[in-house]
Amino acid sequence: MTTTSDRTVSRRGPSPQRRKLIITAYILITPFILVFIGMVIAPLLYAGFLSLFQTRLIGGEQFVGLANFGKALTDPLFLGGVARMSAFLLIQVPIMLGLSLFFALAIDSGRLRGGRFARLAIFVPFAVPGVVATMMWGYLYGDDFGPIAQGVRSLGLPAPDLLSSELMLFSMMNIVTWSFVGYNMIIMYAALRAIPTELYEAAELDGAGAVRIGWSIKIPAIRPAIMLTLIFSVIGSFQLFTEPRLLATIAPNVIGTAYSPNLYAYTLAFTFQDVNYAAAVAFLLGFVIMIISYVVQLSNARSGGRS
Repeated sequence: MTTTSDRTVSRRGPSPQRRKLIITAYILITPFILVFIGMVIAPLLYAGFLSLFQTRLIGGEQFVGLANFGKALTDPLFLGGVARMSAFLLIQVPIMLGLSLFFALAIDSGRLRGGRFARLAIFVPFAVPGVVATMMWGYLYGDDFGPIAQGVRSLGLPAPDLLSSELMLFSMMNIVTWSFVGYNMIIMYAALRAIPTELYEAAELDGAGAVRIGWSIKIPAIRPAIMLTLIFSVIGSFQLFTEPRLLATIAPNVIGTAYSPNLYAYTLAFTFQDVNYAAAVAFLLGFVIMIISYVVQLSNARSGGRS
């Protein structure tokens, strides 16, 4: 039963000490809120505002509503870039996350010799800036002076043109996989270290081997971490920019200005000076990412509910 004193305290609100803690918390998060508003919210609102206009030779900038979005939905360059990145997502992401999970399980098992060195060696490529990694792999892919082509020719075999239109997407997949396997591995490995060891001991008493423990205990236990890396990978796939932007300098006939949606929006804004249409393309790309991320999370929630 609620007493009169309890009702009096609830009407008076929080105590002075709690009120002080609340004020302190708001003071501490205020810098982040201001930066977030200035660097994220305000640019998004401004980009959304720009996407509703068109700059014309006669009449200047005019309000067109959703016309830019309608144009983008029928733009073969934008749709082609989205389809290309969708193929990139379906092929590259499972390979990358599969390798990350394998390495995380191998290191966590404790049976891998030099576990600390292996963990560092797998993670180091992520510390290499994307520009440097792309330039390095671009040199390795070179048909004339690249070590890969020279090595294959030394064996008397025809060297594959890794920068051709048929293999370019796979070459980019290799660069991204090399760069981000270690990053995703660290997330999964950290989740594995948080699993109580009592679960492993109980499974071993029941006769479960290392493979059975990994499949039935470890992987289901780190499902949230795997889902986190999957969402990050979906976002990263559709935001691919550095790799096509730099590889276009050595393979201009293969990589056009709309190879990826992000590159297309950049070209529209800074090459053709069509910031209104570029804003609409960028917003549509954001919608595509949100929809696919939601579908991935929904499918994971349903599979988790069935299990």
